Amino acid sequence: MAVHFHEEDLPEGVLTGTSAIAVDTETMGLITHRDRLCVVQLSDGSGDEHLVRFGPGSSYDAPNLEAVLGDPSRVKIYHFGRFDLAAIQYYLGVNAGPVFCTKIASKLVRTYTDRHGLKNLVEELLGENISKQQQSSDWGGPVLSEPQRDYAASDVRYLHRLRDELIVRLEREGRMEIAQACFD
Repeated sequence: MAVHFHEEDLPEGVLTGTSAIAVDTETMGLITHRDRLCVVQLSDGSGDEHLVRFGPGSSYDAPNLEAVLGDPSRVKIYHFGRFDLAAIQYYLGVNAGPVFCTKIASKLVRTYTDRHGLKNLVEELLGENISKQQQSSDWGGPVLSEPQRDYAASDVRYLHRLRDELIVRLEREGRMEIAQACFD
């Protein structure tokens, strides 16, 4: 398992398979048109995570990343995908679907709780603990610290396993069709 760091784009040939891709973003804030996209994190579930950092003044010309995100044959797994999809569309000009959103799936099958954050899901469904300490750090700085890189990688590290568990629960509760309608 390794975290690979890239500036401005994925290298050619990286993540070019056919499996689902876990995707997350880090931005300077929550207002898409004001708060720039700083990092896109990806994982194909094989154990490695890839972080693509965009510097201040970036042109967001990332053809390899755009090809992976824009591939309509590959499902993109998100947690609270609505935010990530908006940032990717605005900055990279890519419709990064089809989508599976673990937060939507959680709300449909974990109706016994109001705790649908990634940390809660990973803890309950996978028995793992992730730190959210770096969530509100400065993602636009000139260097990403090791704790920031670890945090960013952890945001995609568990999404494949979460999706698998949530699909089991969606099917068990007869809610897969409504989930797919929400994702679409």
